[in-house]
Amino acid sequence: MEIPPRSPDGSEKSPQSKELVTSNTGSTLCMSSRSESVWTSASRSKWEIYHKPVIVVSVGAAIFLFGMVITSLSCFLTKNKKVYKMCGPAFLSLGLMLLVCGLVWIPIIRKKQKQRQKSQFLQSLKSFFFNR
Repeated sequence: MEIPPRSPDGSEKSPQSKELVTSNTGSTLCMSSRSESVWTSASRSKWEIYHKPVIVVSVGAAIFLFGMVITSLSCFLTKNKKVYKMCGPAFLSLGLMLLVCGLVWIPIIRKKQKQRQKSQFLQSLKSFFFNR
């Protein structure tokens, strides 16, 4: 007769029975993958909805303006001219990229808000007709 090996933690369960033990990882994963605003119907203010793209647009605009200043300094100052000519366009492109990303993000959020309102309306219609 062969004795099954003991597990390292000292428990008597076999490895096969450990695999059959259910865990709550699936439900926790589902809960953590969604934000709470999807599950709750509490209305949010405009700032709560649009604060991230507004911050990205403002930072992008500031970096873009900083790049314009540095690029213009390369025209007026003779000392460190090569540094200004290298850094200026880099800040210009980075600022423009952030500015465009933020400006594109705003219509995407608007579209999602409209879809969410439509789905909530359809859910209320379903519950009205099917839960009689």
